[in-house]
Amino acid sequence: MAKAKLGIIGGSGLGEALLGGLQGRPVMVETPFGSPSDVIVESDGWGLPVALLNRHGPGHAIPPSRVNYRANIYAMKALGCTHIIASGAVGSLREEIRPKDLVIPDQVIDKTYRRVQTFFDEFLAAHVEFAAPFCPVLRRHLLNCTAAVATKVHDGGTYVCMEGPAFSTQAESHMHRAWGGHLIGMTAMPEAKLAREAEVAYALVCLPSDYDCWRPPPADLDKHQLLKEIIGNLTEATRNAMALIRAATERFDEIADVPSPAHSALEMAIWTNRQMIPPSAKEHLGLLVDKYL
Repeated sequence: MAKAKLGIIGGSGLGEALLGGLQGRPVMVETPFGSPSDVIVESDGWGLPVALLNRHGPGHAIPPSRVNYRANIYAMKALGCTHIIASGAVGSLREEIRPKDLVIPDQVIDKTYRRVQTFFDEFLAAHVEFAAPFCPVLRRHLLNCTAAVATKVHDGGTYVCMEGPAFSTQAESHMHRAWGGHLIGMTAMPEAKLAREAEVAYALVCLPSDYDCWRPPPADLDKHQLLKEIIGNLTEATRNAMALIRAATERFDEIADVPSPAHSALEMAIWTNRQMIPPSAKEHLGLLVDKYL
């Protein structure tokens, strides 16, 4: 494996907090799939070189369905990232997962339908294994660092990724609970799947800001008070996530040389006869397929 390098993708709240809290060198990476959400900041402010990307761009201007997930992951790969820790705000589908807790999910249900789901939609057919959508090595590393935060960190849970941008109906929220969902969000997919296709180990830190609408809010809160409470929850969850990700970064050497299943995800995934793959495939897909074509 190439020398390990950590990338961090910040979601709602955390993206701008990361860029505001760390100084570094901005890098714009152009990819065969267009431009990433923002410049990527390379920094060693936590004692280790990392690449930081704000998923929703400056001022949170890019909604979940319009994020260029392919460009974001390709750009991180191009900068040498072998691992990515991502974050995302979520609603809780379970009583025991309280606002301001953190969750390190281990499963995903994908309900998105407007997004390009793969790098390999032309030139060749590639089918990566995705039974375990998050890297077990990186997940365990995050869980080993939970002493750095005062809040409860939940080990595992199923993230239901919806298209958005509107939130769920109450009937949908109950359905997601019946499916076994623990969290509802809008950004984990296809980000996690593209990271697997790019052979980058990927894990997610989820920031519950409130209970989804299966659980009605207190009757004595009007909508303005409710929004203020949600923003406050997200602010505190962001601080907790920053502390956890910082600890995981500072201790990254503990797993830097531990192989992840993601790092060889394409080894058995390319089903197309190599003799039938045109040279333009390698030119377009570049570093994703260099070692296989």
